[in-house]
Amino acid sequence: MLSLSSRIGSNTCLDASSCTHSSLSLSLSLSSLVCVNPLIIERICQRNLCPVGKFSTNAAKITPTTVNPILDDSSDANNRQSQSRSSADWKAARAYKESGFIYEGKIQGFNGGGLLVRFFSLVGFLPFPQMSPSHSCKEPQKSIHEIAKGLTGSIISVKVIQANEEMKKLVFSEKDAVWNKYSSRVNVEDIFVGRVASVEDYGAFIHLRFPDGLYHLTGLVHVSEVSWDLIQDIRDILNEGDEVRVKVIKIDREKSRITLSIKQLEEDPLLETLEKVIPQDGSVISDSSSMSSSNSNTIEPLPGLGAIFEELLQEDGIDDVRITRQGFEKRVVSQDLQLWLSNAPPSGKKFTLLARAGRQVQEIQLSTFLDQEGIKKALQRVLERVP
Repeated sequence: MLSLSSRIGSNTCLDASSCTHSSLSLSLSLSSLVCVNPLIIERICQRNLCPVGKFSTNAAKITPTTVNPILDDSSDANNRQSQSRSSADWKAARAYKESGFIYEGKIQGFNGGGLLVRFFSLVGFLPFPQMSPSHSCKEPQKSIHEIAKGLTGSIISVKVIQANEEMKKLVFSEKDAVWNKYSSRVNVEDIFVGRVASVEDYGAFIHLRFPDGLYHLTGLVHVSEVSWDLIQDIRDILNEGDEVRVKVIKIDREKSRITLSIKQLEEDPLLETLEKVIPQDGSVISDSSSMSSSNSNTIEPLPGLGAIFEELLQEDGIDDVRITRQGFEKRVVSQDLQLWLSNAPPSGKKFTLLARAGRQVQEIQLSTFLDQEGIKKALQRVLERVP
């Protein structure tokens, strides 16, 4: 150890460049300004002649305050290691997104828009709309935030749908992960009990209940598949939370979409005959007779039917329209006029229509060279024109 003590009566600069010992202790009594060359001190420290640190100064002396250089190096190493690990995890996230693999992540918490899910050293975001319907259907009385709170700490299966390291966006979907697992169990013509999730102008989204009692997938019932009757507002028939039976009519596995129908679980009213509407088993209440044969000159058309006849004759391919028989049902089904195509086989180029209003049913013969599908389209056009 080398100790230097000096009294200085004028401005003095200390040059310690000649020191060669491993440690240096300086004690200077100053009666005037003392100047210490920082470059020289730094050079000494680099040579391990004195510790790197801060210097505290008072009127009498300058004393180095030591800081362990090993700790600084360790902190830098930790930062580099953390950055390296983060970069590797972003690379893994991109790999999961590209491969479509399912990741099992722990739910760290939630915010106003979704769940926070741990992905290795990263934390990603699972928006509430991307959650499986099983959670809300299991506890329908709870709010989404109450459900999220209860899920905190649990493990969830998700797919990575966005992994942008530059923008720090890591987004998950549980719906996509559930689709991979359960869509293979769904086929066209399958029938499910479902719960109405939401109702839009164009249709209703239905959560499908599986044998385990949970609702894993969601399908759409288009407004045209809700009922055989003309619907003005789908909300007159379906409301959120309603339980309904639905039939799977289409599956788009590439777009993860299921198309459903409610009306196809009911018999198509276009496939009826007068004998089926009014069974001849003696149970009907007759007005002189349950069914009577006649022609359009002796049977008065149901209210509104005459205008439909006129419009049908304006359609290309339809030559003649006339009432052939009528009958009376046991009960009133609807006071509104209903018109449909019978499933009775055509005789030559003659098809049968049925019209119903109140208890009265009229059988109509349609002479045309159109096929059954062509007649359906002609009827749809006519009904759109007639108020």
